[in-house]
Amino acid sequence: MTSLSDIHPMSKPDKKQREKIDWLAEVRGLALMLLAVLGFHSLVAKPFYIPSTSMVPSMMVGDRLVVSKYPYGWSWVSASFHLLPRGDRRVWPATPQYGDVVIAVPPDRDEDYIKRVIGLPGDRIAVVGGQVVLNGTPVPQKVEPDIRIPVDAQTCEGRPCLGYWDNYRVRAAGGNDYYEVPARRETLPNGATYLIVDDGEQQLDNYPETLVPAGHVFLMGDNRDHSADSRAETWERGLGGPVPLANVGGRAEFITFSLDGTTTFNPATWWNSLRGGRAWTTLRPPLAPRRSGSTASD
Repeated sequence: MTSLSDIHPMSKPDKKQREKIDWLAEVRGLALMLLAVLGFHSLVAKPFYIPSTSMVPSMMVGDRLVVSKYPYGWSWVSASFHLLPRGDRRVWPATPQYGDVVIAVPPDRDEDYIKRVIGLPGDRIAVVGGQVVLNGTPVPQKVEPDIRIPVDAQTCEGRPCLGYWDNYRVRAAGGNDYYEVPARRETLPNGATYLIVDDGEQQLDNYPETLVPAGHVFLMGDNRDHSADSRAETWERGLGGPVPLANVGGRAEFITFSLDGTTTFNPATWWNSLRGGRAWTTLRPPLAPRRSGSTASD
C-alpha cells in the first residue's frame, strides 16, 4: 500500500511548476493589447481634450470628446502620436463638408488643432469686417441674443482662459458670475449652422480673397477674435492658409464629458467638477433650411 508520505513530496514540485509565470507570454500579451489600442486610435476613433478657447461657444476648455479617424480616409497624420513621416498620400480619401469640425496639424509643428471647415477645394474665400465671403457671396450671419458662459476655474498659461472677456462679466441674481458675450449665427451654403463670437476688431477680421487649392480646406475657429487658424501665419501659431487634407486627422463627433477646472486628486471633487448639460452633445452642426437669395447678414 502506498502511504501519504510517499505521495506528498511529489506534490510540492508539481505545484511550483504550475505556479511558474511565463513572462514572455505576459509581455507578448501586453504588447498585443497596446498595439490593438494604438491601431484603434489610429484607424477608428480616439479621445481628444480641448486645451484652448478657439472654438467657444461650441467647445469649452475642459471638454473631452471623441474624434473619428476614418471619415476622410487615412494619411500620415492618422497615426497616434504622429509616428509616421509627413506625406501627401491618402488612403480612401474623402472631402469634408462645410461646417465639419476637424482635427488638423500645422505645416511646421506636430500639434493637433481643432477648427471648423469654412472653405472647400476650389472655393474663393475672403473675410471682410469679420464676415466670411465665399465665392463672392457673404456668408449669412444673424445676430443672436448674448450667450452666457459661466466663469469657472479653467486656466490657460496660468491665467483664466476667458479672462480677455472680463468687460463682459456680470453677476446673476443667484451670485454666480458669467460672461455675457455677443453671438451671431453663421450659416454655410449647405445649411450647416452654428454660433460664433466676434466681439471686437482685430487684424484677422480682414483676409484677402484666396483660392482654396485642390486637396485643401480652409479652417476657422468659432471664437473668431481668439483663434489662430487658416487666417493666421505659422509664425503667429496659425495654420498658414488652406490646409492639405493629408494634414486633417479626423472629425469631432460628440462630447463625452466636461470639467470646469476644479478637479483635484481628491475623488470627492470629481463629480462636482463636471459641467452639466455638455455630456453627449453632438459636434455635428445642424442643417438649416436653405433660403434662396439670403446672402447678407441680418
